[in-house]
Amino acid sequence: MVMLEEQTQAAPPAGTGQQKERAVQRMFSSIARYYDLNNTLLSLGLHHSWKRQAVGFLSPNDFRVLDVGAGTADLALQTAERLGNGARIVAADLNRPMLAIGVEKVRKAILQRQIVCVQANAERLCVPDGAFDAVTTGFCMRNVADLPQALQEIKRVLKPGGRLICLEFSRPVAGWLSRLYDWYSFTLLPWIGTKVSGDTTGVYQYLPASIRSFPDQDGLARLLHEVGFEKVEYHNLSGGIVAIHVAVK
Repeated sequence: MVMLEEQTQAAPPAGTGQQKERAVQRMFSSIARYYDLNNTLLSLGLHHSWKRQAVGFLSPNDFRVLDVGAGTADLALQTAERLGNGARIVAADLNRPMLAIGVEKVRKAILQRQIVCVQANAERLCVPDGAFDAVTTGFCMRNVADLPQALQEIKRVLKPGGRLICLEFSRPVAGWLSRLYDWYSFTLLPWIGTKVSGDTTGVYQYLPASIRSFPDQDGLARLLHEVGFEKVEYHNLSGGIVAIHVAVK
């Protein structure tokens, strides 16, 4: 679970466009070494299950998979485990320190022939149209500078009939859970995250506020339709704290 004292608390100023991109990259670079540990602590270990459920929407026929915003390559590694040796996975992330940790994890898993890690911007993917059977993304889309552009780019690189599987924080469906989640997100999470990582950039204040400002389940589904995806559906996990959106090109 990534939590708050006041409903109106805002993220540290990150600006828009390139300003946001630079601010987000600076924050994630500062916590790269502690990212996996804090994910486990702050989600109470649930992020592993969320990612397994997300890759569960992949088809056995998805041989070419792009993971956008791969970070430390957790989702790419779970994709490789699900799809087996025949699949080829590109783990793409803009942040070099995060990606370097992912490269090391792929090496330790002896999956270098199956997973390739590349530095790339979600809004400008340098691959041909229709290059991938499926695109996955986990906890990335709320951090991009231009969300519609990133979604359009993902749609472009998917083959006709290909699927986007987007795992992202969303809105709890029960009022009591929403209130508890807000307290956790904006009060306890920043304290724990900062203590563990020693961060001074404000990333653990930014993260919960970025969730608050991101479209909810229905809002993201509408946006996926607007950029041209079909058969958009979503599946709530942990009471709506997280949702998996599946969209077909």
